Amino acid sequence: MTQVNNYDVKDMTLAGKGRDRIAWAALEMPVLKQVRDRFEKEQPLAGQRLGCCLHITTETANLLITLKAGGASVVACASNPLSTQDDVAAALVEYGIPVYAIKGEDNETYYRHLDAVLDSHPTQTMDDGCDLVSRLHQDRPSQIADIIGGTEETTTGVIRLKAMEKDGALRFPIVAVNEADTKHMFDNRYGTGQSTLDGLLRATNVLLAGKNFVVAGYGWCGRGLASRARGMGAQVIVTEIDPIRALEAVMDGFRVMTMEQAAPIADIIITVTGNLNVVDRQLRKIKDGCLIGNSGHFNDEINIGFLDELSETRRVVREFVEEFKFFDGRKVYLLADGRLLNLAAAEGHPASVMDMSFANQALAAEWVFKKLGTLENKVYVVPREIDENIAALKLKAMGVDIDVLTDAQQAYLSSWQSGT
Repeated sequence: MTQVNNYDVKDMTLAGKGRDRIAWAALEMPVLKQVRDRFEKEQPLAGQRLGCCLHITTETANLLITLKAGGASVVACASNPLSTQDDVAAALVEYGIPVYAIKGEDNETYYRHLDAVLDSHPTQTMDDGCDLVSRLHQDRPSQIADIIGGTEETTTGVIRLKAMEKDGALRFPIVAVNEADTKHMFDNRYGTGQSTLDGLLRATNVLLAGKNFVVAGYGWCGRGLASRARGMGAQVIVTEIDPIRALEAVMDGFRVMTMEQAAPIADIIITVTGNLNVVDRQLRKIKDGCLIGNSGHFNDEINIGFLDELSETRRVVREFVEEFKFFDGRKVYLLADGRLLNLAAAEGHPASVMDMSFANQALAAEWVFKKLGTLENKVYVVPREIDENIAALKLKAMGVDIDVLTDAQQAYLSSWQSGT
């Protein structure tokens, strides 16, 4: 492990490999490239210090490089102990971006790295899961006066931030990047769907065809995962607490039942809810040989403590696969310690969808700076014009043309006089 005052990464000799992989991801990120080209000319983030707590991946690297190109000082740490790509972390240090991230870091190191980012005295935060913002509010409130605002990448973080706003605890404005259509409709659905299966297959090499595949939660992530699991031939079951989403899952052709009903027949269970103990006491009824994983942000969705209570022994049988042998002889397999399966056992979302997500991040950071002094301490949605501009840029990069309203059509849509 390399450790000096201004970065903490596993091995700087990995930087060459990281540079090549960052460049490969950039080929699939044409929207972010257009943002970076403009940022280099206009320097819209000049003077800003961005403290970033994000998954340190090839796609994130392209975002951080874009922010630096826009004039910002950038410091980054990992938003999950297992999501860091060590070669990318090393390459970013070579690019002049201090990074504090080591794949597999323990809890103490994780929070030390959060503090290292905050030691840079950021003026804006960029979070994935709200850990950086929470750390500021709970442990380092004296720094909040220097913060003009921030952005949040993921559903779990937005949930936490909205709870803070509701309680009157949020002390600076945050843009919920996750709420942009060009983020959650694509990143959460297509990205999570594909990358979770990628992580599952890399970790286990199991055949999905014919398996009972339980998806816990039918939000955008669950929709994508269920669709792609069905595409691989799995028999997909959805569990939900929201009657509207459950009804949607039924009409999308999936079986819907409670986790209590699903556990005894499940071959695979993947949680994507952002909630606590989604797989809990149902473990008593779990099918022998069931694989259990999670693609929600925190490893709280599977009650690992109760799983341990039920077990006579536990042992690692493959990388990212831990076997729990129950006292009655049944065996259950926990994937990636219940953490983000798609980032722990694979490489996370494909660059093509992160292109839009991270364009939102960069443009939201610019928007926060432009709105200095005018925003309240609450959670904001990405402005619609930014969202639509990103979609238009993506379509252009894909060579797709769309229609434009005529003057007559615009007039018709804005009037109320026309009827049958």
